[in-house]
Amino acid sequence: MTRTNQAYLASRVQNVPQGVVTAHPVFADKAQGSLLWDVEGRRYIDFVGGIGVQNIGHNHPKVVAAVHKQLERVSHAAFQVAGYDVYVDLAARLNKLIGGSEPYKTLLVTTGAEAVENAIKIARAYRNVPGIISFRGGFHGRTLLGATLTGFSAPYRQNFGPFAGEVYHTPYPDPYHGISSEDAIRELNNLFSTQILPDRVAAVILEPVQGDGGFLPAGKEFLQALRALTEKHGILLILDEIQAGFGRTGEMFGFQHAGIQPDLVTVAKSLAGGLPLSGVVGRAEVMDAPAPGGLGGTYAGNPLACAAALAVLDVFEEERLLEKSRALGETLRAGLDKLAAEFKEIGTVRGMGPMLGLEFVRGGDPFQPDADFTQAVIDQCREGGLLVIKCGVHRNTLRLLAPLTTPLDLAHEALAILRGAIERARGKR
Repeated sequence: MTRTNQAYLASRVQNVPQGVVTAHPVFADKAQGSLLWDVEGRRYIDFVGGIGVQNIGHNHPKVVAAVHKQLERVSHAAFQVAGYDVYVDLAARLNKLIGGSEPYKTLLVTTGAEAVENAIKIARAYRNVPGIISFRGGFHGRTLLGATLTGFSAPYRQNFGPFAGEVYHTPYPDPYHGISSEDAIRELNNLFSTQILPDRVAAVILEPVQGDGGFLPAGKEFLQALRALTEKHGILLILDEIQAGFGRTGEMFGFQHAGIQPDLVTVAKSLAGGLPLSGVVGRAEVMDAPAPGGLGGTYAGNPLACAAALAVLDVFEEERLLEKSRALGETLRAGLDKLAAEFKEIGTVRGMGPMLGLEFVRGGDPFQPDADFTQAVIDQCREGGLLVIKCGVHRNTLRLLAPLTTPLDLAHEALAILRGAIERARGKR
């Protein structure tokens, strides 16, 4: 096959189902740090990072070396058959990172959706009741239960039902669209009064910053109020840190901004630097609720991925990535705020740390989302050498998922490309 994007696109149409969407019509050939090159040799600044997976950058040498070393030892054994050191070592480190001095335990699995499903299983086993509360605009995966928990219809629900039972949705804070923290707590209490009693609820699950739902931060006030409310009723609190975790918000985990302690935390994406690995980290007594045999998976906690994850955690410590994350976030936020002041199409800038998004609207009206303009900007960014993607219930938010290792001069280059893209998209109206 001729190594061109067009040739691979033609083969893709013939061999891959249309339900698998690819945001950009390019095929990656190599990647390093914050840069990616397609099969035609064109260079892009990659502010997608495998959808928030490459927080430490593509092909970090420490991760490559760790995987190579582990490959020469054990590539797969299935932890349910024979244990291996890297699984246990990684579990211990995650327990300390999330639980601190409290007794926590970790289950390692493979995908984000798998982590979410296991967190729900664990919560129901512990509480012995079925109810789960999720939030509108939340995203928790594409499996049947993941799509049930996800708080918007297109494209994840389509005609895939019937969906899992005993899952309830309630509003998530969104000040730009008129939903305050107080509003969200009031609606949650209304749900207890009208749809399910709190003693029938096993857990509440939410993202500290909604990812695919539009980069909406829950906010310190709401997370603290929610933690107090769940503790009052004995309900477990599950924080889905799959996209917000591992430095994306400027702290190791998004919930840490609020100073709360969840009962269960789901992790994935950037955990293993590009290898498929996820986990559920939670209070020991909760994690021990399922009986032996109730948890696991053939590839769950694969040795190569565990070795990569240990290297990722080393990089965070040795290269002081949380400090770099905050500096990158400040640079990007300042640049985006300048763009918002210049272009009336930008309704708002929001997010935490370098997890930032631009919402595009018509006429400055929060309730007039402009998905077409958002897509036009994304396409123009690609033409300028910057890869970004969209999110939001109405797909009108452009999100930035720059590797935390991105040099600040490269961040400024990306902002310049973004500015030019908005100008060109405006000119094509």
